[in-house]
Amino acid sequence: MIFSDNEFYQKLKWLTFFRVVFTTLLLSSTIVLQLGQAASPLSKPLLSLYGIIACIFVLSFCYTIVLKFFLVPGSKSRLTFPLFAYIQVSVDTFLVTVIIFMTGSFSSVFVFLYLVVIIYASMLLFRRGSMIMAAFCSIQYGLMVDLEFYGALKPFGMENLIIVDYTVNHVLYKIIIMMIACFAVAFLSSLLAEQERKTKKALLVMEDHVKRVEKMAAIGEMAAGLAHEIKNPIASLRGSIQLLREEANYNPEQDKLMNIALREADRLNSLVSDFLLFAKPPVGRLEVFDLGSTLTETLMLFERDATCYGKISVTKEIVPGILIEMDPVHLHQVFWNLLLNAAESIDNGGSIHVEMFPVKDKYVAIRVTDTGSGMSSEIIKTIFDPFITTKSRGTGLGLSIVHRIIESYDGRIEVESEIGVGTTFTLKIKRVISNNKSQIPSTKSQINPKSQYPI
Repeated sequence: MIFSDNEFYQKLKWLTFFRVVFTTLLLSSTIVLQLGQAASPLSKPLLSLYGIIACIFVLSFCYTIVLKFFLVPGSKSRLTFPLFAYIQVSVDTFLVTVIIFMTGSFSSVFVFLYLVVIIYASMLLFRRGSMIMAAFCSIQYGLMVDLEFYGALKPFGMENLIIVDYTVNHVLYKIIIMMIACFAVAFLSSLLAEQERKTKKALLVMEDHVKRVEKMAAIGEMAAGLAHEIKNPIASLRGSIQLLREEANYNPEQDKLMNIALREADRLNSLVSDFLLFAKPPVGRLEVFDLGSTLTETLMLFERDATCYGKISVTKEIVPGILIEMDPVHLHQVFWNLLLNAAESIDNGGSIHVEMFPVKDKYVAIRVTDTGSGMSSEIIKTIFDPFITTKSRGTGLGLSIVHRIIESYDGRIEVESEIGVGTTFTLKIKRVISNNKSQIPSTKSQINPKSQYPI
């Protein structure tokens, strides 16, 4: 579906409203013009225009009823919003043909209404829909003019405006020009509509990104101070327990309790350290290195990890020779977390595909796609929030830390997911443009298992 149900619902409501307003004003002005030329307000041309206006009002009322009672957003119906839009616009092309026929046919001044229909068809149905409507308009206009020319169809309405001395060449010329105009407008308007849709999508992504960054920054400032305040008492408690343990006489029960206290203190200290890393990632040691080589190295280690070995197939598409500038340890940490999350989302065998490719604006993208269980849209909205996890173990800080690290290098991370299909994480990192590819440095950084943060 091109739009969501709510977007389609609003657009169809506005289309129904403006159709009534536009056609009423246009035809009413024509009626006023005719009244200046006709002796009676019940003359044949005016009666036909009255009928068209009444027909448009009746159709608009029917459209409103269907929208209100049969096409409520979120409801399940055989009549979908796109199908209903196709029906409305197709009927509009027929109404325009009738208006043209009743206002002079070949000599009608209302031929431009075909272009109006095609324009709003492109706004609703984009290129495919606008091209279909351009074909409908061309066929209807060509048939009407041909039938009129050969005498099979006699126009009525404003007979005094009809030109009767046109030739075959004149008819063909006008039909061809009309067809070219319809398809040209369909192409151009659909192109603008596609650009508007892409721009709107990009703005929504940017808006979500800004909101997420602002929220993460606020949480980070609070977390930094809180983590420092917690770490000091934990260190004091741990030191006190160790002193008591050394000075007290050995007692198995007391020693067991002290071991539990020390273990939980270490666990809490580790959690606070992770939280502090999320709040304020340490400044990395910047290096320029070949991204493809580092990703290949990390993938080789991951394929031998117990989480992946013998359970998940890993495929990759690596582009060599692309340089980035960041701390290799940070890149290992980010990439390992994404691979680990992908593996843990797969229950009974599956695959992980890693794709690397350059993008515009001097960025390089790394796409990690799995065939796991996927996530709902509600979970995706909170996936980068701290302590949010869908797993039975883990702190829920893994993706939060990944997000903070990537942001610290002016990068982006995006996620797409579908339940039962899988999830795709896309990283965008600034690349270094180098004219001398023979001087590409290499890194042999090792992954520290303690730097993994599963969620």
